[in-house]
Amino acid sequence: MTDYLPGFANHVSTEAVPGALPVGRNSPQKVPFGLYAEQLSGTAFTAPRAENRRSWLYRMRPTANHAPFVPYPGAMLLRSGPFEEVPPSPNRLRWDPLPIPSESTDFIDGLVTYGGNGDVASGDGCGIHIYAANRSMEGRVFFSADGELLILPQQGSLRIVTEMGVLDVAPLHIALIPRGVRFRVEVEGPSRGYVCENYGHLFRLPDLGPIGANGLANPRDFETPVAWYEDRDEPTEVIQKFQGRLWTTTLDHSPLDVVAWHGNLAPCRYDLARFNTINTVSFDHPDPSIFTVLTSPSDTPGTANVDFVIFPPRWMVAEGTFRPPWFHRNVMSEYMGLIEGAYDAKEGGFAPGGGSLHNQMNGHGPDVASYEKAVAADLKPHRIEATMAFMFESRHVIRPTRWAMETETLQGDYDEAWSGFAKARLP
Repeated sequence: MTDYLPGFANHVSTEAVPGALPVGRNSPQKVPFGLYAEQLSGTAFTAPRAENRRSWLYRMRPTANHAPFVPYPGAMLLRSGPFEEVPPSPNRLRWDPLPIPSESTDFIDGLVTYGGNGDVASGDGCGIHIYAANRSMEGRVFFSADGELLILPQQGSLRIVTEMGVLDVAPLHIALIPRGVRFRVEVEGPSRGYVCENYGHLFRLPDLGPIGANGLANPRDFETPVAWYEDRDEPTEVIQKFQGRLWTTTLDHSPLDVVAWHGNLAPCRYDLARFNTINTVSFDHPDPSIFTVLTSPSDTPGTANVDFVIFPPRWMVAEGTFRPPWFHRNVMSEYMGLIEGAYDAKEGGFAPGGGSLHNQMNGHGPDVASYEKAVAADLKPHRIEATMAFMFESRHVIRPTRWAMETETLQGDYDEAWSGFAKARLP
């Protein structure tokens, strides 16, 4: 069983071998046991203390010890910003679930990009991917130099073995892997899920404002793994994503050899069932921002580079109110996915493992069936059970990839969900 330390972005000190952590300094002349001291910086050295994220790793070999990287020929459907393959579409889009591959495919080769925004070169925006895999990564590891990775399993549990510890991540949990951290993904059978690659400011817990000191995702519920390492002298492929392309080199050892580390930049996991949902107890459905788990801020206060929002099981008690999310047009752009159950604003067509995209200022909201059901409902207290939808919401237009616009999983009849609304009857 993997051990974890509680807290979000806490300063952690952990060692897999007693005495491996230097005392009183980060980079002594002689590191215990002949280990190598290496700093991993997730922010600039000069970032304000409250924003500064970095960790010191004490490893068996320095990561500088490698041959040149060469282009990697796999994962042909993985893309990065700027997304300019096809013009951005104002149309509402929805996809069926990505099929599990029939051929042997691991997490890396099973990544497919649906879209994104911004530019990895300028450190702005995000990429939205789905993975579908049926075997574990063997003899190789991966890292992204372009952004941190928010991973949401939808089918099948993952064991994410990182250089800083091991994360067991089942559906209804998330994993957050910092930029640059090496890891491999082990699966048990068919697996599928979503990935948000954040190029911008690091994800953080949102400010609570009038909510007060508690609520939404509580810091103590995020779990950071304790130090763990493997001592394996056998060929290991290292694949990195750098400026939108994949590159590969081969080491004669496993790079997951960090024996001890300390700092506040580390992988973590979170159980979405622990989210403390805030909802109305009088009237009107609140803005969906009240369901934000993590946010990557932009340079405009209150306007996110990307928000991660969930719609979990919850009570609906609003009086005299249309309870599902209302019709709206938004300056933000929204990619939605579904982990399990059904989304209360869509009666059908939006399946677990699928996704939808509503870009900025284009009208959306409940479909006809959901609307008619909601306006006819007896407004007793009602609990929405067995559901977990989520949203990646961004200030920038989300531009689909060519594959996403041409794949057979793109639903050609999505607009019909809003056809058939009766005209209002005026006196």
